[in-house]
Amino acid sequence: MPRQNRSWLALITFCATTALVAALGLAILIASATVAFAIAQSLKLPSSHANQPAAPPAEQSFSGVVTDSHCGARHAKNSGKSPAECARACVRNGLQYTLIDGDKVYTLQGQAADLDRLAGQRTTIGGTLSGNTIQVNSIAAR
Repeated sequence: MPRQNRSWLALITFCATTALVAALGLAILIASATVAFAIAQSLKLPSSHANQPAAPPAEQSFSGVVTDSHCGARHAKNSGKSPAECARACVRNGLQYTLIDGDKVYTLQGQAADLDRLAGQRTTIGGTLSGNTIQVNSIAAR
């Protein structure tokens, strides 16, 4: 019987060793393929589109309330000022006009006279968005 136990032990050792060698070989193959893919991606030549200037951002339409960057949608109630007066006062003190649309807040640039006239009102603004800033091209009361 001892001879039979050694046969089983030899078979299990052989299978385990073969499985480990196969797993190691597969791991090396996958790692090599990953490195080769990464090198190929880093050496890619720029496409012909890279030399063309980027298209200017398209004008979009935004709706909301024109206010200031300090007070937002909640102006001080005990100040005795309307939301429009409060927004104008804050902008005169160096803050910027913003557009509040639900949870979205956009900083507004350009057309200060029109923004001043429509402060505190619901408006529709046409402009180009860059980050959270809208370059105002048109503004109309809603």
